[in-house]
Amino acid sequence: MKNLGLLAMGLLILALAGGCAKGGNGEGSGIVVTISGNSPSHVYPGQTTTYTATVTPAGTNQAVIWSLMGSQCTGTPNACGTLDSSTGAYVAPAAPPSPATFEIVATSVADNTAFGTYDVSVQLISVVVTPTAVTMGENLVQQFTATATPDAAPQTFTWSLTCGAAPCGQLTPGANNAGTAVYTAPASSQTVSVSATSTVNDGNLASFTSKVTVATSRLSPSSTYGFQFSGYDTSNNPVAAVGTITTSATSTIASGVEEVLTASGAQAWTVDAGSSYVPSSNNDSSNNLGTLTLNLSSGTTTITNTYTAVLTSSGNIQMIESDGEGTGYGAMQKSTAGQFGNGSQSFAFGFSGVDSSLQRAGYAGLLTMIPTSNSGGNISSGMLDANDNGTASKVSTITGTYQQDTTFPGLWHMTLSTGQDFDFVVGGGTLQAKTGSSPLTLYAISSDALDSTHPAISGSMTYQVPMPSGYTNAAFCPSANSGCTSISVLTGANANVALINGTTDGTSSGTGGSGGFTGNFDQNNNGTILSVSAFPSAAQTPSPYTYVASGTSGRYVFQMMGNPNATPATLPIPFVLYASGANRGYLLDQASTAVMTGAMNPQPTKASGAYAPAELPGTYAAGTASSSSGVAPSVENLLLTSPGGGVFNVTGTENQDETVTGTYSIQFTGTGAITLTAPTASTNVIYAIDFDSTNSVILDFFMMGTTSGTPSALLFAQQ
Repeated sequence: MKNLGLLAMGLLILALAGGCAKGGNGEGSGIVVTISGNSPSHVYPGQTTTYTATVTPAGTNQAVIWSLMGSQCTGTPNACGTLDSSTGAYVAPAAPPSPATFEIVATSVADNTAFGTYDVSVQLISVVVTPTAVTMGENLVQQFTATATPDAAPQTFTWSLTCGAAPCGQLTPGANNAGTAVYTAPASSQTVSVSATSTVNDGNLASFTSKVTVATSRLSPSSTYGFQFSGYDTSNNPVAAVGTITTSATSTIASGVEEVLTASGAQAWTVDAGSSYVPSSNNDSSNNLGTLTLNLSSGTTTITNTYTAVLTSSGNIQMIESDGEGTGYGAMQKSTAGQFGNGSQSFAFGFSGVDSSLQRAGYAGLLTMIPTSNSGGNISSGMLDANDNGTASKVSTITGTYQQDTTFPGLWHMTLSTGQDFDFVVGGGTLQAKTGSSPLTLYAISSDALDSTHPAISGSMTYQVPMPSGYTNAAFCPSANSGCTSISVLTGANANVALINGTTDGTSSGTGGSGGFTGNFDQNNNGTILSVSAFPSAAQTPSPYTYVASGTSGRYVFQMMGNPNATPATLPIPFVLYASGANRGYLLDQASTAVMTGAMNPQPTKASGAYAPAELPGTYAAGTASSSSGVAPSVENLLLTSPGGGVFNVTGTENQDETVTGTYSIQFTGTGAITLTAPTASTNVIYAIDFDSTNSVILDFFMMGTTSGTPSALLFAQQ
């Protein structure tokens, strides 16, 4: 990166469905019968499986008589299916009985009062294809993944392609994996449907159709995108930037602005015509992976920045610098600038960077922005907490002004009563209620010269959803009976990163009362791995893991991290959180020199059951979400597939040309693991944060390396 700065940016297989094998006893004889069967106990219509029984004690006659038990298990043929009375061979019915759950019974021949039972539930096969909807560039290639549930169903499909007018393009089923197909778009823009249908004829047409929009480019025409970037130049100095690009009617990059933070303050660069996004020539990922080039000018000076980029199905971009002028990572999304400035709006924010001694500094806070015209307004009701290399401070009252730049459309300037100035652009998102996954977000950088009172920091500002009674403990978790689960993503000095799966209980509605916070976390502190399966530990009574509202503005104090399994237990660290919505906000460590900063994201509760591995197969664009100077950022085009039989595979491409291979698992909490064999052998944890309940698909997850001795960045993956 040039010194001038750059576009700086128990495997619970449905275990909620696991079979329940129960043994009986023979009226004092001591005989017990235990049944073993498929796991999970879901079967699909027409499926064949054989159950086995074990009779104890040893030496007892092992013969049993098999039968079906349930009020619905009647008729000819039996509504519950057929079961061979001597072998335990079972054939599921052509359609689920009502109710769908019943019992397989094995009765001992030695004692007909001794029996065992096994719960079975017949489920129709359902199919989902991911991505469920995607925009493709003309002539580009996109890989699709089909998954059948329950997991026991064959993962075999018939693929089909339809469109309104020929040519439709070409759809090629995977040669080695029946759950994948590669689609090559035609040279003309149109709407196409890609469908997968289960090969099992169970009386239910198990099919799913993905909508494909073939366009001139994956960049939307006549649109504005907002971006942010952070990293390091070739002298290892930190760099940050925010900016916008605007596309033409033909989706080429027509103009834009990039505001770069340097030691002497912020500098604006014009994004010139001739900048481009070019898809990769790598076949199966050409629709998701490519190269972003920005030609920048300031006066008579021109520079060119190049990034390797991955695109999600909705067109969001994650990118890393690849021009040899530095290292860094960033994100770009279609701007929703029309959502900003529609009346008084409050924003929670989280910033991080360095102070004048190049020690880590972090901010978290809240600002209310009140427009007085189309080009600016006033700031009120502000507050912030800071941590500068372990020294915490708080400013309780902040005011200020903000105004639009008169030269560069899309760039805004903000001046605060603390004597600090910031520049920002509008990213994406909406003004939705409660815990929606895409809130309106602004990308910001400080714009002052770096000195003892002006750290160089950057980050995001997210619209704060109003709460009728303010942000109390109960408002932060509106479903107090079941708790509210979140994924917190933290990064600190010297490659210290962590992922936390936590649940708040919503107790105590006023200031001063504490709510409970429980869960698990993984931490990679520069290669030292700490995996905590549960906090608090059983020995921590009362629990030191709490949260409490400070007034009703949205400021909370959470007790997080620590090590409950140490002897003696290490107490958690106090974090301040500024909420942007229920179960969501920006976090700042208040006690350590690591200066951990990050965000808490709501993890949706599934309508029924829990997270399962069959909900993860699909194509994901993954990119570094936070990193230190010693850890190289990366972008990945990941393909997660399930060929059946409880196998879940990872393939893909990293940084344009490196092959990714491995396997994955996921548990009922939405956390799991990815074990890679290439490009290097490594272990990684995954924490799911967004779920499509309609199609039973995990949309987003964070990933972090847990290989001992190896520092890790945090990666964000999105369908």
